[in-house]
Amino acid sequence: MDFNLFMNDIVDAARKDITEAGYEELKTPEEVDEALKRDGTTLVMINSTCGCAGGIARPAAANSIHYDKRPDHLVTVFAGQDREATERAREYFEGFPPSSPSFALMKDGKIVTMLERHDIEGYNAIDVTNKLQKLYDEHCNEV
Repeated sequence: MDFNLFMNDIVDAARKDITEAGYEELKTPEEVDEALKRDGTTLVMINSTCGCAGGIARPAAANSIHYDKRPDHLVTVFAGQDREATERAREYFEGFPPSSPSFALMKDGKIVTMLERHDIEGYNAIDVTNKLQKLYDEHCNEV
């Protein structure tokens, strides 16, 4: 089996998981700038191919938005795949080291907080969904 083809299948499935959940995929630094400077709240899911992304973070990203409150905008960058876009997004996450998978909650173009890999790995999708919804309760408006 060709490893590159295998990885392409994994990457394609990971992209599909998050975009089908309603997240806008940002693939260029310009798309990141445009999206992260929007008014309101924006949840940025930093996607990856690791097991905790597929088994925990992406399911939590999809499930957390079915809630009374949620961010105004849902976007994603793919660490290790869309490198320039991911690097640009991380420039907005002042005070937080690079981490994937992770979630950044932005408000009016400024970082509010993050759920970093250590907040995801070792937990289950329900735990992370609850952590995200707690952030929505604190920082987002009702849908």
